[in-house]
Amino acid sequence: MLSIKKYAAIDIGSNAVRLLISNSIEEKDKPVKFKKSSLVRVPIRLGSDVFVNGEISSENIQRMEDTMLAFKLLMKSHKVVKYKACATSAMREATNGLEVATLIKNHTGIEIDIIDGIEEAAIIAATDLHEYIDKNKTYLYVDVGGGSTEFSIIRNGTKTASKSFKIGTVRLLNNIVKDAEWKALKTWIKSHTQSYDRVEVIGSGGNINKIFKLSRKAIGKPLTYFYLSSYYQKLKSYTYEERITVLNLNQDRADVIIPAMEIYLSAMKWSKSKHILVPKIGLSDGIIKSLHYDTISSKRMR
Repeated sequence: MLSIKKYAAIDIGSNAVRLLISNSIEEKDKPVKFKKSSLVRVPIRLGSDVFVNGEISSENIQRMEDTMLAFKLLMKSHKVVKYKACATSAMREATNGLEVATLIKNHTGIEIDIIDGIEEAAIIAATDLHEYIDKNKTYLYVDVGGGSTEFSIIRNGTKTASKSFKIGTVRLLNNIVKDAEWKALKTWIKSHTQSYDRVEVIGSGGNINKIFKLSRKAIGKPLTYFYLSSYYQKLKSYTYEERITVLNLNQDRADVIIPAMEIYLSAMKWSKSKHILVPKIGLSDGIIKSLHYDTISSKRMR
C-alpha cells in the first residue's frame, strides 16, 4: 500500500524566490521516493536592495507579500501537509530582514526562518546526493547563490568540511565582493583538496542547471572544464541584450550567469578538477527531504 504526502519548500534567495512542492512516496520494504509536483520561481532580486543599500525596499517588501500569499494559495490547492520557508543571505544581512519576516507572517500567515550559511549547507547536504556520487571519489560541492556560495568537501560519501563565502552572483554584479574574500576562498579550496590526487566538482544552482540543459548532455554525464570555459567566453562575447534575444536567456538569468560561471570555474581551477557534475539538487530539495524525516522545524498547513 502506498503512502503519499505533499511537502513544500520555500527558498527565499538573493536573486529569486522559489516554491517547490514535492510528493514523498512510501511503499512497504522500498526506499522513499521524492517526486517533484510543482516548481514556481519569482525573480525578486532582494540582493540588489540589501547588498547596495543595506535593507529591503518597500517595493520588494510588497512583492514578497504578494508572492508569499500566492505560494500559500498554491500550497493549499495542492493539499500540502507541511512546509518550511527559508531565507538566506539577503534577508539575513538586511537591517529590516526580521521586520519583513514579521510583516509577512502577519499579512499572509507564512512563517519565514532566516538561516545562516552553516544551516544552509547542512540542509543542502541532506539531499539525495549519494545517488549521484561514487563513494571512492572526492568531491567539492559548490552551491552558487545570489549572495553567498556554499562549499563542501565530500570524501568517501561523507561530508568532511563545509564553509559559506560571501561571494554570490548579485554581489559580483554590484562589484561588492572584496579581494580578501576571493583569496580566503582560494586558500580554503586549496587547503582542503591539495592532498587528493583527483577531485571532481559538483555544481548546484539555477545557472549551472541552465548551462547543463543547454549543453544537451545526458543526465549523469559531467561537463568538462574546457567546455565550461569555452561557453563562458562565448557568453561574454554577447551583450546583455543579445543573451536575451539571441541566446534566449531570461532577463534575470542573462546577467547573473556570467558571475556564476566565474565562481564555478574558479572552484574547478583551484581544486584542479577537470569535470563538474550537475545533479540538479539544492536547498529546496534538502528542505523537502528534511521535512519528510522531521530533521528540521516545519509549519503545518491550515
